[in-house]
Amino acid sequence: MGCEDDRFDGPDGDCAVSVQADRHPLPPASRHRLAGLGILRALATNVVLVTLYYVLPLNRIKSVRLMLAAGLLLLLAVTTWQWWAVLRARYPAVRAAEALATTVPWFVLLFASAYVTMANANPANFSTHPLTRTDALYFTVTVFATVGFGDITAVSQAARLAVTTQMMLDLLVLGLGVRVFVGAVQFARRQASPGVPPGQTRQQSDGTQ
Repeated sequence: MGCEDDRFDGPDGDCAVSVQADRHPLPPASRHRLAGLGILRALATNVVLVTLYYVLPLNRIKSVRLMLAAGLLLLLAVTTWQWWAVLRARYPAVRAAEALATTVPWFVLLFASAYVTMANANPANFSTHPLTRTDALYFTVTVFATVGFGDITAVSQAARLAVTTQMMLDLLVLGLGVRVFVGAVQFARRQASPGVPPGQTRQQSDGTQ
């Protein structure tokens, strides 16, 4: 069955994320207000993350490996907490969209911080000298988006290993990460609508629109 105008297809082709199909159906005005609040919260979180990226003393970090490992572990812990929050949320689709809107920027800024630290330790790690924080953020986004303009490249073996690690984790974030949150939304809906087969909302099961 195709998705209607207030839904969009999930990874399996079903209507995976929809505010209307959440545990408590809302009128359009309330749905829009709820979605707007979620966007504002995600935007505020991202503003804080970007601000921290530009003001933290990254030049004092001595071990890039330790920083990346600690950052990824913290990101995993936060993502797990967000997944649990989606399961318990009154409107899981909105909560999942908000979680994704903050998890991906955190991931990008973490690797941008690693590249800045590597460039400060040894400018020869990258082709651009000096590599500013904006340069590092731009480079990280191009790697994440698989654009690869080639104006900034990893030169040293250490830098290339770091970029390779990011590219491999990109696949997990874009594939597995999205699927985990979508699965949490679908599970929360099934818990709220017992007896409704997976992939259907309560309205579809009752034969109503």
